[in-house]
Amino acid sequence: MSVKLAIVYYSTYGTNHQMAEIAAVGARDAGASVRLLKAPETAPAEIVASVAAWHAHTERTAGVPVATAADMEWADAYLVSAPTRFGVMASQMRAFIDTLGGVWARGKLANKAISGMTSAQNTHGGQEATLLSFYTTAMHWGAIVVAPGYTDPSIFKARGNPYGYSHTQGAEFTEDDKAAITYQARRLVDVARKLI
Repeated sequence: MSVKLAIVYYSTYGTNHQMAEIAAVGARDAGASVRLLKAPETAPAEIVASVAAWHAHTERTAGVPVATAADMEWADAYLVSAPTRFGVMASQMRAFIDTLGGVWARGKLANKAISGMTSAQNTHGGQEATLLSFYTTAMHWGAIVVAPGYTDPSIFKARGNPYGYSHTQGAEFTEDDKAAITYQARRLVDVARKLI
């Protein structure tokens, strides 16, 4: 049975986009049907345009579809990736989540596998707090949290975050990092397959 996976990310400079792309390859290799989607940008266009790296990334990913409530209803599972902002997810992802009230009220987010990833500018920039606070949202939905835990050696090699992969913005993605992201995506697909 093919799991329908929505990978929803928000990325300012490209880190979470790269993470989402790596996860998409791993999920497809595990047999999932994947929609790679981005959360809508809520920052004013003139602000985005005033930061060269932000503007460049926005231009590079202009063709990535914007996530909708219909995508969330379609999916059997979700992998959500967004940067840390002061210990919680970036406001763009939170704003998208806040549009899902109607789908949630109809029970269309419940009983689906969900996992999260994040990044921050510095190593201890709130990544774990971001993932834990996001999982509170998942619990409100009635979704089933599928964190990687310490269930594979790749987790230890990639800085050992059992809550979900986290990356330091600007650092290169090593093979160990890619393996941890891929493992998390595959684990999510495997658990989702059991649930459906």
